[in-house]
Amino acid sequence: MRDNDAALVKAFRQSSPYVNLHRGSTFVVMLGGEAIDQDNFPNIISDIALLTSLGIRLVIVFGARPQIDRGLAEAGLDGVYHKHTRVTDGPSFRVIKDVCGGLQMDIMSRLSMGLVNTPMQNARINVVTGNFVIAQPLGVDDGIDYQHSGRVRRIHTDTIHHQLANGATVLISPIGFSVTGESFNLSSEELARRLAIELKADKLIGFCSQRGVMGEDGVAIAELFPEQAEEHLARLAARDPMSGTVRYLRAAISSCRAGVARSHLVSYKEDGALIQELFTRDGLGTQIVSQSAEQARQARIDDIGGILDLIRPLEEEGILVRRSREQLEMEVDQFTIIEKDGAIIGCAALYPFPEEGMAEMACVAIHPDYRRGSRGDMLLQKVEEQAKRRGLTRLFILTTRSIHWFRERGFEPVDVGALPMGKQKLYNYQRRSKIMMKDLV
Repeated sequence: MRDNDAALVKAFRQSSPYVNLHRGSTFVVMLGGEAIDQDNFPNIISDIALLTSLGIRLVIVFGARPQIDRGLAEAGLDGVYHKHTRVTDGPSFRVIKDVCGGLQMDIMSRLSMGLVNTPMQNARINVVTGNFVIAQPLGVDDGIDYQHSGRVRRIHTDTIHHQLANGATVLISPIGFSVTGESFNLSSEELARRLAIELKADKLIGFCSQRGVMGEDGVAIAELFPEQAEEHLARLAARDPMSGTVRYLRAAISSCRAGVARSHLVSYKEDGALIQELFTRDGLGTQIVSQSAEQARQARIDDIGGILDLIRPLEEEGILVRRSREQLEMEVDQFTIIEKDGAIIGCAALYPFPEEGMAEMACVAIHPDYRRGSRGDMLLQKVEEQAKRRGLTRLFILTTRSIHWFRERGFEPVDVGALPMGKQKLYNYQRRSKIMMKDLV
């Protein structure tokens, strides 16, 4: 098999857990006007089509800020803002409706493509739009009348769910309609936020000019809790309160706190960023989460297969002592695992010797892709906590490779005689593992 073919097969296999995880889920996708303006936009549309073919239920909300600004300029009208919200008078609203109507038709036409030898071949996406959103006027603030600028009053969630259940992709414009027969210009980010919350969506997805929220090292931060995201939001808003990243990040934080488990921010410039974010273990953007995608927990019987996949390569190298599946099944209650999106990326076992007040930490393994992080420290902390709860005062390990790592964490070398009697009898003198022990205080 050629290298590029092998890489394709590996990537396809690694994506399969996420295909199964996302199938039947509901995603709200926020397409800002900046993303629509990009040369990469046809690729984004193709990736959205791929999501529908994988059984994901999609609600697409589009924005139009740059297109509206251009339309107003061509009409000789000024864009007026108050507190970073557009003031929409009558002449401006006529332009806005024309712009949004044109974009809606453009997006629908792209989603309807099916040319041979293109990613959209045989896509057959059924796109529906309608008066799903009831709006009301923003009113007057500080003496400024927002006129035709509005806010979301109500969403017909039952109707949207019905369309999604019938296999349709729902496309929603930033124009809302009122019970009095009027229409209003809405904030697309606020609209996407309300939809994600009220539809109880599994994800809210937005696009920005970079890979996500960037850290000081210039690398996208993979995961943020709402409180952490607030700090970045304040920094970014001080620099540019109207940027797409700021607008989306504010909506993502609010959505997360209202029950949307994960909100993703990915690049609209980078081809395939959406697919890499959703179908690879580490993603390519930033996600705002209510709880970390990585969780340390006690192992269960259905984790045996994942533990075996993790430790087998280390057993074959002689780094770990080989354990049979039957042995693991009997000892599974002793194991702590680190799980990420359903995949086991770390494990460790605790074997107590209560008569001597000791415990052994054994079968420590971290997936090769995650050894640069702090997963080993996470496992050690969990194991130490378990030992302390059992009233044990010393923790020991037998290792042939990770001597310095354990020394840096308070373990000291000891001889075989320091081990519990039951462990001394099992010590393998041919393997000559180093014995290290730590007092638990």
